[in-house]
Amino acid sequence: MPAQAATPATRSTRRVDALVRKRTAAQPSFSHGADDLAASRRPMVAPVARALTLLAAYTPREPWLGNRELALRTGMPPSTVSRLAQSLLALGYLHYDAERRKYRLAASVLALGYAAIAHSDMQRLARQQMQAFAEQHKVHVTLSTRDRLDLVVLERSSSPAAQISLNLHVGARMGIASSPMGWALLAALPELERYYLLGNVERRMPREWPRLRRRSSEAISQVHGLGFCTSLGEWDSDLGIVAVPLMVPGHAPLALACVGSSGQMTKARVERELGPRLLGMAMALQERAGAVE
Repeated sequence: MPAQAATPATRSTRRVDALVRKRTAAQPSFSHGADDLAASRRPMVAPVARALTLLAAYTPREPWLGNRELALRTGMPPSTVSRLAQSLLALGYLHYDAERRKYRLAASVLALGYAAIAHSDMQRLARQQMQAFAEQHKVHVTLSTRDRLDLVVLERSSSPAAQISLNLHVGARMGIASSPMGWALLAALPELERYYLLGNVERRMPREWPRLRRRSSEAISQVHGLGFCTSLGEWDSDLGIVAVPLMVPGHAPLALACVGSSGQMTKARVERELGPRLLGMAMALQERAGAVE
């Protein structure tokens, strides 16, 4: 039976999946979380930092990890990984499968994550407007925040009439220097913080750094000039993205993004309609969040 031809929607989904997988693979280890804390010269309890680094090593695509994989991902000695895993198992943050000889995250981790987002006024305010925007323009809309050198999706709204499938689910991670969402967020940060983060990207990804530096600089300039940045056909020839920063006092920096098919998101439409309207939504959310505070 002949293979079914790939549609633009399935091609775009595969490319977005590949981007997220590539981002995970490109990360040499998760130990830089502790490194960043040390570099900031803030007081740090090392065992707590190591335990959180171990939990952060898990991804949706690799739910089961053994001591060996955890040691490789975190850069910690296997003996340290084993002791930490046993402690986290006893506390209910990991589950162990004897047949696999591997661990996965347990429900207690989910409870922590839910507690972090369930009562976020910002997300409650954003959710309704994101869905309205998605349905009006037949696109997907995401809300992301920074976790070290990644952007993590916090919310996603989609239109049933969107012309592409998008597998950027809640919890998906993208590189801060290699995604439009990351570029938008970087553009809104204080200059010293932005340079600090990009310096870490350069150290972690030296081979890709010249390209990432050039593209990040272009997008940051675009945000400073227009209020938004675009990526039209860069991830995939069928995919267009426009992103804006969302900065609310008292909240971590956020990025809003609109994702659609390249047929929908022409350069002219993005610059004249979608970009300004996404920026307008971000400004309205900032005002409403300020009023709530």
